[in-house]
Amino acid sequence: MSDMQETAQRAKHNPLLAWAKNPVMGVLAVLIAIFAISAILSPYFLTAYNMSVVARGLAFVALVTIGQASLMILGELDLSLGTIGGLSGIIAGMLMVNAGLDPWLSMALALCMGATLGLVNGLLVTSLGLHSLVLTIGTAGIYGGAILVLTRGVAITDIPREIQFLGRGTLFGFPMPFVVMLVVLAFAVFLTMKTPFGRYMYAIGNNRDAARMLGIKVDTIRVLVFVMAGTLSALAGLLLVARLGTAQPSIGDTWVLGPIAAAVIGGVATTGGVGSILGAIFGAAIIGIIENIIVLFGVSPYWQGIVSGAIVVIAISFDAISRRWLRREG
Repeated sequence: MSDMQETAQRAKHNPLLAWAKNPVMGVLAVLIAIFAISAILSPYFLTAYNMSVVARGLAFVALVTIGQASLMILGELDLSLGTIGGLSGIIAGMLMVNAGLDPWLSMALALCMGATLGLVNGLLVTSLGLHSLVLTIGTAGIYGGAILVLTRGVAITDIPREIQFLGRGTLFGFPMPFVVMLVVLAFAVFLTMKTPFGRYMYAIGNNRDAARMLGIKVDTIRVLVFVMAGTLSALAGLLLVARLGTAQPSIGDTWVLGPIAAAVIGGVATTGGVGSILGAIFGAAIIGIIENIIVLFGVSPYWQGIVSGAIVVIAISFDAISRRWLRREG
């Protein structure tokens, strides 16, 4: 009997091992447990208003998480996604308010801006052969600086009401940003799990050189995923502008650690080739519920940064320990 068959037999007779080998189910179990505990701890948690707050807040971070998790499957990281979302929101606000352009055209142009910034990141990474983590630290500084230059630190107000329903409205009782996120999530899951493009992403994340030998256009796919991540970050920024009714220079400031932590919690390996978009969204939901409970208990919001950082450290540590254990069991 081969080693793979032996591992399958052990997994069959060992439910714990079988469960551990399915990261999405494990994360879903943790999410359900945290949801149940939160409902017990606070009588306000399950109210319609609070569920709406959680869903709406999750939508913005989840959109960025989808892009970041896609990059992580490739073995890449983009630390500029938050500033891409912020800068795209600012550009949309300036086009709508200062230039007087049609709001829908302004949003379309801002989405193109996000895609272009993602394209710049992708081309620089692939053409210069730099590690994406290092390069996007620099581009994050450039995009963040552009926000301050354009706004001088002052919010752009009087966003047209006709687009505000995208951030404040509901559809079938669900917040519009959450509905948009679900549509994007369905597309991303289909793309990564059911198409050749998705299979190529995992192949590149597992072994880039081997993927090239198989004839996969590695750099083209890497650039396209950077473009997708930039576009999704821009979409998150635009939805938040619609939600707030203003284009704040601080949009995207919290979209750096959160999406990475969510992806790792959801089983996406930082080294690439492992994990799923759905698991990453479950991870984002776990973080969102924990932060919501902090608010419900009246804990200072300044503690949220500490909690987010701690979650990142714990998630990465658990990821490394669990993979080491699975290698021994396998």
